[in-house]
Amino acid sequence: MKSALRNAYYFTLSRYSLNPNPSLLHIVPFISTFPSLPSVLSRNHPFRSPLCATLMTGGDSDSPQTSPSLEKQFEKFRVQLEDSGSLRERIRAVVLEIESATRLMQASLLLVHQSKPIPEVLQKANSQINVLKDLYNKLAEVVRECPGQYYRYHGDWRSETQMVVSLLAFMHWLETGNLLMHTEAEEKLGCMFQ
Repeated sequence: MKSALRNAYYFTLSRYSLNPNPSLLHIVPFISTFPSLPSVLSRNHPFRSPLCATLMTGGDSDSPQTSPSLEKQFEKFRVQLEDSGSLRERIRAVVLEIESATRLMQASLLLVHQSKPIPEVLQKANSQINVLKDLYNKLAEVVRECPGQYYRYHGDWRSETQMVVSLLAFMHWLETGNLLMHTEAEEKLGCMFQ
């Protein structure tokens, strides 16, 4: 019984305090500022505590009106966010295709650890280079639609490109025994990085 009374006491007082452990001593002066129940019931409008928030979406006559210029600014901002989101979705769709082609290339290169001849392994992996080149050209077309914002979105495909270039460097090393140069990677992947 004692714990139920204590819980009811704390529950009642917690409505008036943001403190998770309210005590009567610091609440008593605060409670005395609230109107009594009969005075609240005698009013025609709903009770509003200083600690509660009300939404301004209703038809309150005392809610502030927003200016048309402010609404236009938020509408413009909403349109920009939607455009940015749709562009990011289109970029992500191309990046998913790049990931898929990269996985196929990586899976074919794993055969180098078996007794398969290296030219045969490289032939399967090289078949994905043209696919990747087409995908990077497609990605370049999407990115050209937002001039000056390349670095805003490049994080969406950066890690996939690092994986592709590392696989290309490994393939080049298997073929020639040399490191892949930056210009050679540009030639293999196309215009996206020129």
